[in-house]
Amino acid sequence: MEYPHLLALITFAFVGAFTPGPNNIMLMASGANVGFVRTIPHMLGVIFGFAFMLVLVGFGLIQIFHTYPQLEKGLQILSAIYLLYLAYKIARSEPVDSRVGDYKPMSFLAAASFQWVNPKGWSMALSVMSIYATTSDMFSVLLIAFVFICINVPTVSFWTVAGKELQKRLKTPRHLKLFNYSMAGLLVGSMVMGF
Repeated sequence: MEYPHLLALITFAFVGAFTPGPNNIMLMASGANVGFVRTIPHMLGVIFGFAFMLVLVGFGLIQIFHTYPQLEKGLQILSAIYLLYLAYKIARSEPVDSRVGDYKPMSFLAAASFQWVNPKGWSMALSVMSIYATTSDMFSVLLIAFVFICINVPTVSFWTVAGKELQKRLKTPRHLKLFNYSMAGLLVGSMVMGF
């Protein structure tokens, strides 16, 4: 990949990874509810789960969507249902310092698996592979995945730290509850924008 294309890829990855979307909203909610350390498995699941998805899309899944466009519609419906479920779980969770504190951060495997029903993730993966990967060229596909890993480390950390910093300002269970409702609403909004 030539230098101008690499710079364009890095810019694309940064904008895609840093802008609000389901992953970042859930990381912020997790950081606010349980802090940075307990959110690390979730962060790693996003980083490596998305990179794995990119590799599989680059090595052939993109062709399946071009051949069977109805699969994309089915995936959108499945994504919408799952995002609504996650929004409900975030909205209904209780602050961890209350007697019933039930907020559970996503595990590595759950966050990695989530990438497969994340509409923003699919949009980014299909777009970046269409634009920057040469057909089934292993090097370009792996380079794209590596760039996203490098970009995702600071971006997922930023959103988690932002949530953790908000935790200091969410002094009462009522404030945290309002925050969780807001994050659930933003998650649903990100779903609507993703379709």
